Amino acid sequence: MTEPYCPPHREDGAGKDWVRTAVRHLTGDQLRAADTPLLKLEVPGLDGIDLYLKDESVQPTGSLKHRLARSLFMHAICSGRIREGTTVVEASSGSTAVSEAYFARLLGLPFVAVVPVGTAPRKIEQIRLHGGACHFVDDTTQIYAEARRLARERGGHYMDQFTYAEQATDWRGPDSIAAGIFRQMADEPHPEPAAIVMSAGTGGTASTIGRYIRYKGHDTRLVVADPDHSVFYDSFRRGDRSLRGEHGSRIEGIGRPRVEPSFLAEVVDGMIKVPDAASIAALRWLERLTGRRAGGSTGTNLWGALQIAGQMQARGERGSIVTVLCDGGERYPDTYWNDEWVARHIGDMAPYLRRIEPLL
Repeated sequence: MTEPYCPPHREDGAGKDWVRTAVRHLTGDQLRAADTPLLKLEVPGLDGIDLYLKDESVQPTGSLKHRLARSLFMHAICSGRIREGTTVVEASSGSTAVSEAYFARLLGLPFVAVVPVGTAPRKIEQIRLHGGACHFVDDTTQIYAEARRLARERGGHYMDQFTYAEQATDWRGPDSIAAGIFRQMADEPHPEPAAIVMSAGTGGTASTIGRYIRYKGHDTRLVVADPDHSVFYDSFRRGDRSLRGEHGSRIEGIGRPRVEPSFLAEVVDGMIKVPDAASIAALRWLERLTGRRAGGSTGTNLWGALQIAGQMQARGERGSIVTVLCDGGERYPDTYWNDEWVARHIGDMAPYLRRIEPLL
């Protein structure tokens, strides 16, 4: 006997209208944000090697994560996971939560960020400024399970940036960060970078860049810089995705105690392990060079880029290297830009400063 036909669930007219409006809001934000600047650093000690910073701190919510948050909302809405009134929950060390709180308010949705207790106070302020609520956990490794629990308890949606970052991002599109880098490099002395250096949090940005390089057939290498207390580097070296760490990274936004699903090791050409003190030393170096302050993940990126530059110089090569300024230092006056905090939590950065100061 044939079972009676059961039509698929369809949203009513009001639900479809909300989706159309939400997509229009997200598309409008993308058009307003346009592209971000590519800054050329004038480094006296890098003869024949040009170093560039893709400045994501000018995004509307102040960081690289603005791109990711917009993509995650677009993906979840068009996949039917977020509807009008859905409570959105995210596990984050801060910057993604700031950006998601911004988009949740834009769309009229409740938002809850599950964040570690050590998250920079300025980020907490910004999450709340955009109308989001914060739920604190003592240990970074707890954020995943707690976010799932809260979403289930409230009948909401756990955004799960660590799983969906590489799926939600349109890595082939003209507005991706990778497409922007190569477009802006087109008229530079060395238009095809020898390397793009990018740290990994979710791994979504690194995956976007690595995929785009292969899609367009570039010879550029993708090098991922990884901070202390992160398992990405050891996992890449051993070919083991099951590794787990006991602690979260002290460089907010990057480095994870587990290999996140969005980290695609197959598109990475090499990795560099960056001590936390080296990341902070690179921030001080950048301020002396440009007068600008950046966040900790930028220091990790920059240290990695400077190591690549040193290797190229030693081989007598010329070319360009691009890395990313992820967010501004104004978010970290109590941590990375507080010498007492650095001495207590990070350690002595002087040996690393001595290695890169001659470049000035």
